[in-house]
Amino acid sequence: MIERDAKAPASLAEPLSLADYADLARAALGPAAWDFIAGGAGEERTLTANTAAFERLRLRPRVLAGLAEAETATEVLGGRWTAPLGVAPMAYHTLAHHEGELATVRAAGAAGLPVVVSTFAGRPFEELAAAAQAPLWLQVYCFRDREVTRRLIERAERAGFAALVLTVDAPRLGRRPRDQRNGFRLPPHVVPANLPAVAPGHYAAPAEHGRAALDPALDWSVLPWLRSVSRLPLLLKGVLTAEDAARAVASGVDGLVVSNHGGRQLDGAPATLDALREVTAGAAGRCPILLDGGVRRGADILAALSLGADAVLVGRPVLHGLAADGQRGVAGVLGILVDELREAMHLTGTPHPAAAGPWLVAPGTTPPPPAPASIPGDDAPLRRTDLHASLSDPVLDAMTFLNEIADRYPEAISFAPGRPHEAFYDTERLFGHLRRYVDDLTADGASPADVARALHQYGPTAGMPRLRQLIAAALEVDEGIEVPPEAVVVTVGAQEAMLLVLRALFADPRDVLLTFSPCYVGITGVARLLNIPLTTLAEGDEGPDRAALDAAVRDEHARGRRPRALYVVPDHSNPTGATLSLPARRELLAFAERHGLFLLEDSPYRLVGDRPRPPTLKYLDRAHRVVHLGSFAKTLFPGARVGYVVADQRVTGADGATTLLADELTRIKSMVTVNTPSLGQAAVAGALLASPDGGVARLAAPSAAHYAKALRLTLEQLARHFPARARSRLGVGWNAPDGGFFLTVRVAFPTGNAALVRSAEHHGVLWTPMSSFHPDGGGEHAMRLSVSGLPHERIEEGVARLAGFIEAETLDPRD
Repeated sequence: MIERDAKAPASLAEPLSLADYADLARAALGPAAWDFIAGGAGEERTLTANTAAFERLRLRPRVLAGLAEAETATEVLGGRWTAPLGVAPMAYHTLAHHEGELATVRAAGAAGLPVVVSTFAGRPFEELAAAAQAPLWLQVYCFRDREVTRRLIERAERAGFAALVLTVDAPRLGRRPRDQRNGFRLPPHVVPANLPAVAPGHYAAPAEHGRAALDPALDWSVLPWLRSVSRLPLLLKGVLTAEDAARAVASGVDGLVVSNHGGRQLDGAPATLDALREVTAGAAGRCPILLDGGVRRGADILAALSLGADAVLVGRPVLHGLAADGQRGVAGVLGILVDELREAMHLTGTPHPAAAGPWLVAPGTTPPPPAPASIPGDDAPLRRTDLHASLSDPVLDAMTFLNEIADRYPEAISFAPGRPHEAFYDTERLFGHLRRYVDDLTADGASPADVARALHQYGPTAGMPRLRQLIAAALEVDEGIEVPPEAVVVTVGAQEAMLLVLRALFADPRDVLLTFSPCYVGITGVARLLNIPLTTLAEGDEGPDRAALDAAVRDEHARGRRPRALYVVPDHSNPTGATLSLPARRELLAFAERHGLFLLEDSPYRLVGDRPRPPTLKYLDRAHRVVHLGSFAKTLFPGARVGYVVADQRVTGADGATTLLADELTRIKSMVTVNTPSLGQAAVAGALLASPDGGVARLAAPSAAHYAKALRLTLEQLARHFPARARSRLGVGWNAPDGGFFLTVRVAFPTGNAALVRSAEHHGVLWTPMSSFHPDGGGEHAMRLSVSGLPHERIEEGVARLAGFIEAETLDPRD
């Protein structure tokens, strides 16, 4: 800290706030340098708005919280920070102090906090990396000369930087009147240490250099180019709208920084705190969100966390500390912020950063809702931001993109679609199923009019009584599950079953759905449509880890939320193909009972394979914690669109009367699809009547044998094309499921949309990027292969093409 005379008055003693450091910095810097650091664009409306937004907001204290100590540590992009706070990128720290960024990095590293180093840093990357004790990220401007940008990134990556932060709000620098009035020029000793050495004075006028050197036509194509240059995580800085956030996440970025460039670009842009809710809605929880602009106290950090940020970056106050007292001044600024944050967390009963939420913000003081997106005179009456945030979910775009690729390259061998093999479809057999069902009704005494009504009318919402009987009987034959037909609800596929169950069970906005990651995108989509918070758990090779499961529940309770249910696909899951062992199933049931939550067991692929199967969770369930979801799409035929829910849990009303959960789901279904189409139900019922024992397994045996052989062939061909030495050389690996449609291949290069296009175009083979199945990000170096849709004779050629693609990408990843 700054050394003062012990007899000095309190006003000159050690700085106690960031405002104190600002006063000291202003006195230490010349007027022109101060204006360069402190000033903004235009009339500085946005600059003022950044701090004013935090001034409006009020936090709600909580009493008797029993919190001995608040824990400020957090993780961002896999790196541990001692607090949700980092140093924002700012050019030319050497203008404030001769040690420049070196002093900043040393102070931040000692505090365990990261620094985003500017393209225009005044000290070499290598020197900063050698002094760093916490992560360094590189802020990137994209120059007209891309080779300058490439060399800058490669140099930072070699030095050990951990991420790239692309500034996207500065295709040209904003007009800054203070600098214009001062005729500001950098002193001769202040130069960008990591850009090409040029004639003296070349960089002296930042605005002029920016106009000449930065690429003014930057567009979204820069993202795949950056991915080709570096494999470091990529964040975009300068995002203020939901549309840009959604597109950025769909493009595969790893994080967003809500920023208006400290009020130095578009004057009149919203304050970053006011834009935060819109950006988080557009990102839909798919990547970390950071915020910079206006943070001047620890309570501001907690406010940003409460409104959706994962961390904040602080800019000008760091330069104030640096100008006031070098490294000690930076340490003082960061120390004040962390101490104030810890105090605010303690007084609001917030045990750790993840426990912050909108409930901490006093009503009436939150930032205003996003302004209407419609523009007067615009031909389109609606914009995406006028619609539900789930419609901006990148998963929707990912699936659309996959379909477009398949249509664009029809000759490519496709391991992408997870649909049944069409060789097992027999149209005449379908007519036979309908006739068999009609005969069954007639034999049971139905008149021709009764039969006509059964086929042509809506029918009961819960499903045709005869089909519910047949489903209950099949479950007992195939799985040993004994439930009355009244506990079965026939649905429009398993997707509707998910929607009904989630809508019924999740009554409180604080209820949370747990799921393993990676997971089936359908459950993610339904949760987002219904505004249900989703928390993911890592899927271990040996099944769920008890300690991790319990810790996840504790964390949610600490955040003021209630884990309500866990979605799980125990058998041959989509997308990994993994199957849970019997001990893992028992542990999940014990977990559900321990914490009073439900297990949503989805089993579309259970009968797809020729290996012995562990019992279902529903069979093992003795405490009625399992809701069982099923579908006939993979075992009979998908066109019927028939699924079902087994919901035998008792529901007690206010009057003490009890019903089944199935009855409550039926009430919801009456407002969704009214009923499941009668013809589809009739076809499935006729198929079940054709089964020798009434079960589905016997009907599905021929197709299950086909899929089992397809899986074995795929695994054999992978082993043939990638023997042990090749796997080691190329960084390739895969799992070996014992059934189902899917397996996962791990590779050493990013498997995003750009790689998929190259695979289709140059090698004639399609697959699915695994990143689509990770709700919280991940899977960037893995692909899902589906073996179900290909004839056996095409698998050998398909794997050969895939092997050629993998080798080409690994050995020449920037092609």
